[in-house]
Amino acid sequence: MAKYKKKRKVSQVQEGEVRAKKHLGQHFLTDENVAKDIAETLNYKGYTKVLEIGPGMGVLTKYLLQQDAEVHVIEIDTESVAYLQEHYPKLHGRIHQQDFLKYDLGTVFRDEAFAVIGNFPYNISTQIVFKVLELKHQIPEFSGMFQKEVAKRICEKKGNKTYGILSVLVQAFYEAEYLFTVPPSVFNPPPKVDSGVLRLTRKEDFSLPCNEKLFFSVVKKAFQQRRKTLRNSLKSFDLPDNLKEDSIFGQRPEQLDFREFIDLTLKIQPYAISNQQ
Repeated sequence: MAKYKKKRKVSQVQEGEVRAKKHLGQHFLTDENVAKDIAETLNYKGYTKVLEIGPGMGVLTKYLLQQDAEVHVIEIDTESVAYLQEHYPKLHGRIHQQDFLKYDLGTVFRDEAFAVIGNFPYNISTQIVFKVLELKHQIPEFSGMFQKEVAKRICEKKGNKTYGILSVLVQAFYEAEYLFTVPPSVFNPPPKVDSGVLRLTRKEDFSLPCNEKLFFSVVKKAFQQRRKTLRNSLKSFDLPDNLKEDSIFGQRPEQLDFREFIDLTLKIQPYAISNQQ
């Protein structure tokens, strides 16, 4: 993938008619080259439909429409929706004026597979990832732009300070790749930080050998007190003392990768009370 330098001469999109709204976290991408590269992060294999979140004025949408896929967009901003309807007739019937986090996507895709892509608003980007995890059985591929720090965290490996809940939960089901960094200068208005583009590719076997709900709970509780050993951070599970003598309970959460968290969940599972599952 290309690297984008702050002083690099870029191909700019034309001035649009949509005002960026701070409360929606809008930063419109203005570099055609970056948009094209993001569109090409998807492999377009194993699905025929793509959902773009927050298309704005469609700089990324334009390149998605050049791919061999049925493109849908979901946009909460009425001004952006009006712009897309006027400038992208190919999207007729496939512009969904909804909140991605609240909308039932089954009304659009039923039980069909689809990929998710976008230049995601920083203020809801982690929530978008959690919803993708909920819909993982339908989403074989996910890519897009985040705040660089968040993108790095999702792809981080164990043993690092930025490794956390998102890292473990995402990597349990997807292969996570950090692709490239994008500077603030290619946005209008420019954000105060760099952005990062990542790709998640669902694993061939993405089922867990443990209780999935309990797995999520164990990971979240462990990292809520990340400086403590698991023996202390998982006290609320009321585990027997002989189990807590296992060496894994002497470690801190950042020392475990997703496989070890699965093993930990399997150890806890026979003792977990029903209201913690």
